[in-house]
Amino acid sequence: MNEINYDLAIIGSGPGGYVAAIRAAQLNLKVVVVEKKDLGGVCLNWGCIPTKALLRTSEIYDYFKKSPIYGLNTENIKFTTKDIINRSRKIAKKLSNGIEFLFKKNKINVIYGVARIRKDKDLEILQNDKTIKIKAKNIIIATGASPIEFKPSSGNIKTKLWSYLEAMTPIDIPKSLGIIGSGAIGIEFACFYNALGAKVKVYEMQKKILPNEDGEVSELLKKTLSNRGIEFELATKVLDISEKKLFELTSEEIHTSKKETNNFEKVLVATGVKGNTSNLGLENTKIKIKNDQIVTYLNGSTDESNIYAIGDVAGTPWLAHKASHEGIKCVEHITGSIKDKDNNIHIPSCVYSNPQVASIGLTENKAKKLGINIKVGKFPLSANGKALSLDEPEGFVKTIFEANTGQILGAHLIGAEVTELINTFALAIR
Repeated sequence: MNEINYDLAIIGSGPGGYVAAIRAAQLNLKVVVVEKKDLGGVCLNWGCIPTKALLRTSEIYDYFKKSPIYGLNTENIKFTTKDIINRSRKIAKKLSNGIEFLFKKNKINVIYGVARIRKDKDLEILQNDKTIKIKAKNIIIATGASPIEFKPSSGNIKTKLWSYLEAMTPIDIPKSLGIIGSGAIGIEFACFYNALGAKVKVYEMQKKILPNEDGEVSELLKKTLSNRGIEFELATKVLDISEKKLFELTSEEIHTSKKETNNFEKVLVATGVKGNTSNLGLENTKIKIKNDQIVTYLNGSTDESNIYAIGDVAGTPWLAHKASHEGIKCVEHITGSIKDKDNNIHIPSCVYSNPQVASIGLTENKAKKLGINIKVGKFPLSANGKALSLDEPEGFVKTIFEANTGQILGAHLIGAEVTELINTFALAIR
């Protein structure tokens, strides 16, 4: 068993882990990153980036289909599923290789294998033919999260239900797709597969799609997507799935107990994720686990001194930029070089549906529940010249203000490229 000493060991190389590693190297720490598979984690390889590549394809395909509106004639437009997927994978690979370059540039060591914390708080890295022991003054756990699985009661499903991993690498576009969950993942894939010709139906237990978004945003998005042929079953629970010639999905309306059965060629489970906390040796530490996530405090600290956790494994929101921010804060805390001590962070979130959704801060409903005296501003994109020239007039910008001071408390946008506009509101709130 080889033994190496480091100032900082980071388990996981996603947006939290790799950004933390680079910041630590900049602050002159001797850093090692342990990664069991691909540099960049889920986000770069199987999440944020490749899905956006897929969505860009479906967006362009949509433009082609309505080309006569722009005075163009593009008949007989076709697509090849293999080429769509290959483009997505090439982009992911390029960015993963980019992280490898950054690690070499910053002299960050990478060890491929499965990390486990020992009772003596050292790390052991399990590889195929050997075990490497690492001593580190500090450890950051940045192992991310994995999809929550749906377990049918019948247990007779031979063909695997899709998670986002399978949904982004299909061999062919299915004729019909059932989606369980209407969060960002469910809605983005609903838009992608609908645009490419699949008959899509989305099941959601809450009364609205994108349950965490402003009510008016969710309502308009549902109306728009419904007009494009996507079906929604809201306040509905999926009871069971069995496999015959097709997947047979049985659902129940929560308030009426009315049951319904529908058949789909594929079923995507997009009900959320859970932190990757197993097989890390956490039982050898004082670290607490709650709801499949590591309990953390200020700057990513845990109940075990010198062991920290950041990103999805440490809880919501499950966003790449939030993980990166936490990684920087954590490293600067470890080195004592932290400059910005303001922990009142406002994190924007984006859904790359068509139309897009972006939000930050309080919703109107949340502000009212908190008893805040508010004013609401709202402007429709149908009256915006740029939106009209793009022929994308669907949507609006909604702002929430504290009535007495004019302080911006929240902003909620739906429409073309609003994911690029939300940063203005982030700055204004800051």
